Parts: sequence; structure tokens; C-alpha cells
Amino acid sequence: MSAAADTLPTEIRQAEPLLSRTRRRQLKGFAFVSPATLLLLLIYIVPLITLVALSLTDYRLGAMATQFIGLDNFTNAFSDPVFRRAFTNTLLYVAIVIPFGVGIALLVATLIHSRIRTRSFYEVVYFLPVTSTLVAMATVWQFILHPRLGPVNAALKSLGFGEFAFLSDPVLIIPTLAVIGVWQIVGFNTILFLAGLSAIPRDLYDAAHVDGATRPLDRFLTVTWPMLGPTVMFVAVTTSITAFKVFETVAVLTRGRYGSEVLLYSLYLEGFEYFQMGYAAALTLIFLAFVLFLSIGQALHLDRRVHY
Repeated sequence: MSAAADTLPTEIRQAEPLLSRTRRRQLKGFAFVSPATLLLLLIYIVPLITLVALSLTDYRLGAMATQFIGLDNFTNAFSDPVFRRAFTNTLLYVAIVIPFGVGIALLVATLIHSRIRTRSFYEVVYFLPVTSTLVAMATVWQFILHPRLGPVNAALKSLGFGEFAFLSDPVLIIPTLAVIGVWQIVGFNTILFLAGLSAIPRDLYDAAHVDGATRPLDRFLTVTWPMLGPTVMFVAVTTSITAFKVFETVAVLTRGRYGSEVLLYSLYLEGFEYFQMGYAAALTLIFLAFVLFLSIGQALHLDRRVHY
């Protein structure tokens, strides 16, 4: 008993420096993490909490007083015909941009990947729309799609068709804006697909050729498409998010006229034109929730079909 009692203080004294070193390492870790954590709180968490708080009030920009109204902003949003039209227009826009933005980019990347001398030229050509701002290109698009002076209508007239008001016809305006959105995003997606194609080992194509995949389509279906699974998933998710965030196209070319409202533009009008900040905050939360659930669902669905 006396021997055990004599050794106990020594063990405690040996454990104390170990605990102090562990605490110092933990404090150093917290010190390294704290700037990023503080930045995350200031940029994401605090604005999100503020947004939720504003969505539950009738706050107007510049108002001195506000009232808590609960979920009235959300119920008003789903009963608002303008919001329902903006939501429908956004879904139509996304339904056009995602398949064509991904499909055309994959086709272009596949065609120019095997080129040696002219590959850099085509990469620059297809990436130019990404570097050019739509504000600068608005005048060009307005001229191209002009009912009387534009080359598109001139070509259609030569084929026997009449004039089409692409930017003022309520039936054509959202598909027209979607075509411009595809033009904007194809170049960026093409670069991503080219990076994915460059990462595929050539040995797989040689093995597929030996196994009987002699046609280019056979090699694409047996090698290229399965190996591009992670790239396709990434491009599809980023394209869907970009499509849902459509704003500049509507703001510059149509300003929401002729029934061309989309979610972000309606949000902008409610918050910064009509100063209904509480209602705009509710629309923002609806928009964020929809994009979040869609992106997660899309990623989970595509992840089951991806071979890493």
C-alpha cells in the first residue's frame, strides 16, 4: 500500500506535462481554425440568420418600424400569380439549358479532343462567350434577334417563314433566353469535358478496340461515357445551379417584360424596386431551398451511375 501511495504522485506529475502539451496543441488548432470559422460565420451564417428573421416580418427598406407576421410572406408568395409565372419560367429555362448545355458541350469536347494542331484554336473560340459579359453583348443579341433587321429573321424569311419577335413574344421569349444561356455556358462546360477526356488512359481505348469496339460510337459508349461519369455529374450540377441563377439575361434584354420574369429577377424587383425586403427575403429562402434540394437530389441520383 505504501509503495503504491509513493508512486501515485509521480504518475500524476508525469501525466500533467502530457495533458498540458495536448491542451497547447488544441489551442493552437483552435487558433488556426478561428479566422476561417469567423469568416464563415460573418459571410454565410449571420446573413442566413438575418434572412430568416427578415422573411418573418413585413420590413420595408428604410422603414423605422416593422412587425412580425410569421409565415404570411411564404403563403403570399405561393398565391402570387407573378411568382408562380416566374417559377414556371425558371423551370422552363432550366429544362432547356441543362440538357443542351451539357449535351452540346460534350459533343464539342469529343470532336475537338482528338485534334492536335487546331485544338487550341477551337478551345479559345468556344471559351470566348464565357469571357464576354452579357451586358456588352446585349446590343449584339438585340440586333441578331431583331424582327426586321436581324440576320436570324432574314434567314427564316429566305426559308419561307414570317417574322418572329424573339424578345417580345411571350411564347418565344423564355426559349430564346435559354438559347442565349446555352451559348454562354457551353464554352465553360467544354473545357471541363476536355479535362475529363484528357484524364482517360489511352490503354482503355486500345483494349476496347481489341475486344471488338472498332467504331467510334462503340468506344464512346464502352470507355468514354463510363469514365466521364464524375465529370458529367459535376457539369450537370454546376449547370443546373447556373441556370437557376439566371438574372443578367432577363435584366438586360427584357427587364421582365412580356411575361419573362424569373425567380431572381422577381426577387430583385420586390427587394430593390418595391422595397419589400421581408417578402424578398422569403422569396430568397424559397429559391435557396429549391436549388439546394434539386442539387442534392441530382448529385445523389447521378452518383449511383458514376464509376470512380
